[in-house]
Amino acid sequence: MDTFASRLDSARVWVDAAIEESQEGRWVRDAVERRVMADISAATNALHGGRSAPFTEDAWHVRIGRIANWAGVLRLAARAGGWELRPVVGHIPVHPVGMAELLSGIYAIGEQGERWMRQLREGLPPPEDEIAQAEGFLTGPGSVEDLELFFYD
Repeated sequence: MDTFASRLDSARVWVDAAIEESQEGRWVRDAVERRVMADISAATNALHGGRSAPFTEDAWHVRIGRIANWAGVLRLAARAGGWELRPVVGHIPVHPVGMAELLSGIYAIGEQGERWMRQLREGLPPPEDEIAQAEGFLTGPGSVEDLELFFYD
């Protein structure tokens, strides 16, 4: 079942698999992959002013918008690099793991943000704890925001 919890768990598995492949030397990012990751970082700057997630002081639409923005950025990144984004819930990443798997893992959370945004427009705010978990996955120490620190190439 495609719940937020299953998305988050699967996203972590896919992102961790890509990081492990890189750290073990089985995936060495090429110049395009490094540039795409730099562009993703620039395009998804959370503009949190050094605050740590969760961003409870911010309005719902701002919080959810930050998360949803990742989906569009990752779709563009995948198109730019010719990578295919795949569903992660109920699937394990197939080796060799690389950029497509990394982007797919992160995309699962951005796509959830888009779902939440649609729900919010219908007057159905998502659970606060799920928003906070998504923010923590994407932003802050040890998160996707710090992803570059996990690559040694």
